[in-house]
Amino acid sequence: MTQTTLETGTEHLTARVEGRVAVLSFNRPEARNALTPSMYEGFDRVLPVIAADPGIGCLVVTGAGGAFCAGGDVKAMATRSAPGSSGGPTVEERIDDLRRRQESVSLALHELPKPVIAALPGAAAGAGLSIALSCDLRIMADNAFMTTAFAKVGFSGDFGGSWFLTQIVGTALARELYSTARRVDADEALRLGLTNRVAPAADFEAATMAFAQEIASGAPIAHRLMKENLNRALHHELKECLAAEAVAMTRAGQTEDHKEAAKAFVEKRQPTFKGR
Repeated sequence: MTQTTLETGTEHLTARVEGRVAVLSFNRPEARNALTPSMYEGFDRVLPVIAADPGIGCLVVTGAGGAFCAGGDVKAMATRSAPGSSGGPTVEERIDDLRRRQESVSLALHELPKPVIAALPGAAAGAGLSIALSCDLRIMADNAFMTTAFAKVGFSGDFGGSWFLTQIVGTALARELYSTARRVDADEALRLGLTNRVAPAADFEAATMAFAQEIASGAPIAHRLMKENLNRALHHELKECLAAEAVAMTRAGQTEDHKEAAKAFVEKRQPTFKGR
């Protein structure tokens, strides 16, 4: 299968395309892929490219070296100066910076007009978990785990984890997972709906790519409209969602892809989608 590299501007975030699947990988294995400013800049740079490429049908976000992402770099935090000291950023500046970073990753993944899969070969903690939850689907290695982690380092949480977790498991369990910061292993995550699939660690990459290629082979316009419908359902009333579904369904029905799928159904063959 043809593989090409996408430029992120940093070695801390790598990007490639295999077939119709783009793969973004956090790449600081020595630090369990803890987040860095260059990673946020990498997302800013590469996500618009992925969104605009008609040859990409699905995005996988994963991590190198056996971890997904440990979230913020706690070691770096321990040496950080206090807000406003020695010419450092003020509290307000830090707030604005965090808002921009959250939007460049969690919001951008949530709104990307293509399906996004978080592939967890190992731990997803803190902001790393938040980012995984911002994706549409998740697959975990059988030895991976999730933890909100924030309570253990005196933080309240960021990157949308409180919102995404509440949407997925409900308010009571979300509050427990934030308050205790306990680990959720792959089996429990599957039971709770926090992951869609669990795969053996030894075959994890192959299982992830098979899952992603399956999704990427679908009709691109239909996938985009489905994602818009499902995102809208998180915060709109039924009547508004029905109206929007009517518009999207009618538009999808006018596409060449729909006509090809209907013809393939009658002919008992797999359709070939072109995103038109």
